[in-house]
Amino acid sequence: MRISQLLFKTQKEIPSEADTDSHGLLLRSGFIAQLAAGIYSYTPLAWRSIQKIQEIIRQEMNRYGGQEINMPVLQPLELWQKTGRDLAFGKSLFNLVDRKSRPLVLGPTHEEAVTDLVSRFVQSYRNLPLTLYQLQTKFRDEPRPRAGLIRVREFIMKDAYSFHANVACLDNFYESMKQAYLNIYQHCGLQALMIDADSGAIGGKSSHEFILVTPTGEDSVLYCPKCGYAANSEKAAFQKNISTAASPLPLQEVATPHKKSIEEVSAFLNISPSQILKTVLYMADGQMVMTLIRGDYAINEIKLKNALKCRELREATLVEIAQKGLIAGYCGPIGVKNLLILADESVQEANLASGANSEGKHCLNSNYGRDFSAERLLDLALAHRGLPCPCCASPYEEVRGIEVGHIFKLGTVISEALNAEFTDEDGVSRPLIMGCYGIGVGRLLAAAVEQNHDQNGIIWPLAIAPYQVLITPLYGQDSKETAQAAEKLYADLWENGIETLLDDRSESAGVKFNDADLIGIPIRITIGKKTLAEKSCEVKRRDKKEVEKVSLEETAKHIQSLISQTLKQSR
Repeated sequence: MRISQLLFKTQKEIPSEADTDSHGLLLRSGFIAQLAAGIYSYTPLAWRSIQKIQEIIRQEMNRYGGQEINMPVLQPLELWQKTGRDLAFGKSLFNLVDRKSRPLVLGPTHEEAVTDLVSRFVQSYRNLPLTLYQLQTKFRDEPRPRAGLIRVREFIMKDAYSFHANVACLDNFYESMKQAYLNIYQHCGLQALMIDADSGAIGGKSSHEFILVTPTGEDSVLYCPKCGYAANSEKAAFQKNISTAASPLPLQEVATPHKKSIEEVSAFLNISPSQILKTVLYMADGQMVMTLIRGDYAINEIKLKNALKCRELREATLVEIAQKGLIAGYCGPIGVKNLLILADESVQEANLASGANSEGKHCLNSNYGRDFSAERLLDLALAHRGLPCPCCASPYEEVRGIEVGHIFKLGTVISEALNAEFTDEDGVSRPLIMGCYGIGVGRLLAAAVEQNHDQNGIIWPLAIAPYQVLITPLYGQDSKETAQAAEKLYADLWENGIETLLDDRSESAGVKFNDADLIGIPIRITIGKKTLAEKSCEVKRRDKKEVEKVSLEETAKHIQSLISQTLKQSR
């Protein structure tokens, strides 16, 4: 391809709407164009990279027995109502009505559709296990689209679904998918971290995210540098070092005038926050819930929402608290009735100070089991940097990253709702056991830019670069000779299977070099008067400072070797 014929235009300035490096660089380099908020067109350069990512994904899915299919974007709302996920997705679900007033949705994912499909063909354990996948457009009505391709309303996703006769089979295949995903990122030339994750609206029993580490990432990841355990902040657990050895002391009410916050009470009573029982009141689907946690920790609202299985969760207002006969700033569990109470395990700490449910007063020496109790004790605490890893107690480190893949053990949550069953070896009907596995393709493209760029532009990993080589002829008084040499090299490279872009524009060297750095083609070949006099060219890798001179006769062979070595390192 010649740049003069390419749908291509670079920008010198960072577009005002760009809020991340990848967003700005993909716009400036002409890879994407915004049609509306969270809706983008891919230009030819971007689409070539997208196709390469898709092919790498296909190879790995096929290697592990995946069969590619294509399912409708339009899906009946009724299907989503049966699983209850119309409510779980809430306003993120695009709804529409056809001319016959039948409600439809634009699929944000395809668990319902694929389960319906499989139930029409699979009746026996002999048909299992089965893995299907597609590369399909998805729609989610994001409230705040941002960061270019990172958070959009229309996007391409690889979604795979596995069906099994038993849990052991799912567990084994799930491990295979972990490896497949790590292979995909490695083959794309990217570094990804696998972490424990929350299942969110997809549902299921367990899940893992794959994160590309970058300082501008939207997700916070906690990891242990000693044992390697990693999880996102929504899921991460930690060792709480709860002290229950001390003997319970007598409960004592004390005055704490105008002292409401943990910090104020801690200072006034001359105790540490870890010796205080924190009470936080929430409204879950319209019902008030009291949560309890040790004062040096914070409630993780994702964990709480999952525990409650509610759709909407928010902190209670002062008015709502007063309507329950409670006093904001002095709330505690002692004597509270007719209110659901959930407590973090840390409340088992002995002799905590708690709110006395009386204006300006707290209770000393509150003890779980003696003075108060809870409906459930569970992990509700928000982890952060420095807290001890749950596996080896080493302090957590924290990095930022972008989620580029998510896999789930769904179990039977979808198949039971849709009555998708098979007959086992004993002739008994059982619900299909499922897993699902997603990769956001456009998001992966943007994450690759976040992880691979400098102040001059993109640095594409060779495996997913739109072209492998860019020929940059510098035209001068000998422009005819330079053009002929560039055209010959261009033809030679393509004949040797090397994907080559030719900058045949009559622009200055500065413009061409700046554009070359911006679009980030991995290998740049420069031909000009000086190199032609020596029957050579200059070869420069985008990720290196060094420039090497190569004989024109040996250039194709040299480039082939360079590409082969680079791709081999990512395999």
